[in-house]
Amino acid sequence: MLNLTFLDFDFALNKDEPPALIAESTPAQHLLFEKWKRCNRMSLMLMKNSISMPIRGSILDSGNAKTYLASVEEQFKGTSKAHTSTLILKLVTTKYDGSSGIRGHIMMINDMAHKLKGLDMKINDGFLVHFIMTSYLAAYEAFKINYNT
Repeated sequence: MLNLTFLDFDFALNKDEPPALIAESTPAQHLLFEKWKRCNRMSLMLMKNSISMPIRGSILDSGNAKTYLASVEEQFKGTSKAHTSTLILKLVTTKYDGSSGIRGHIMMINDMAHKLKGLDMKINDGFLVHFIMTSYLAAYEAFKINYNT
């Protein structure tokens, strides 16, 4: 959506397809139709080329960008549950390994929590801080005690 908006191709997603042109169509109607048609074509090309071939094959094809985007969303509704489960499992099993930086570890867990929030799994910031603290190795016990004090 960001790319389509920057390129001003989101017009076809925000507006319904204009009526087909007829002999009595005004120049303004011709311009509107041509703009929508171009934006629709470019949007479809960008969306389809942004999706890997195996996934693209499972999406119902359409000549309308708005309909195609709805098909993409529908295709991934079911997989969002699986993705949520995977993220939760990864979040609760992630422990700081001591080899990477603490900041990177915190950012990784925060990213997982942010993704879960996007999937309607609200995670309280206070809980997240305590969760991160419990993910540290025993060697960081003094740090945890200092933080809790």
